[in-house]
Amino acid sequence: MKIPTTGKECPYFYGDYYRGRDHEECRLLNNAEWSQKDCQSCPVPDILLANSCPNMILAGEIRKGILGLGRKVAVTAYCKKTHRDIENPSVGCGECHPILDLFKEAE
Repeated sequence: MKIPTTGKECPYFYGDYYRGRDHEECRLLNNAEWSQKDCQSCPVPDILLANSCPNMILAGEIRKGILGLGRKVAVTAYCKKTHRDIENPSVGCGECHPILDLFKEAE
């Protein structure tokens, strides 16, 4: 669903506006802590735009900044195929979608 404030597509954002309802939630984060302002700095839409691997599972949490000031969405990723954590979710684990070596010599 498209996030109204940012205009980006996010599969974890849900908004129910049917017949005047105004219910919004993030299905990735804990909804008790979530507000729509968190979507502005959330890296999930950019990660899914760069890497749409079906074996990647995302998990997120809201972390507070130094001295409790500010909020940041922290995202971790796990690969179901290789059963390991992914360091950089934008790139992936490297096993599911191997990067082609374009400069490899033809044999």
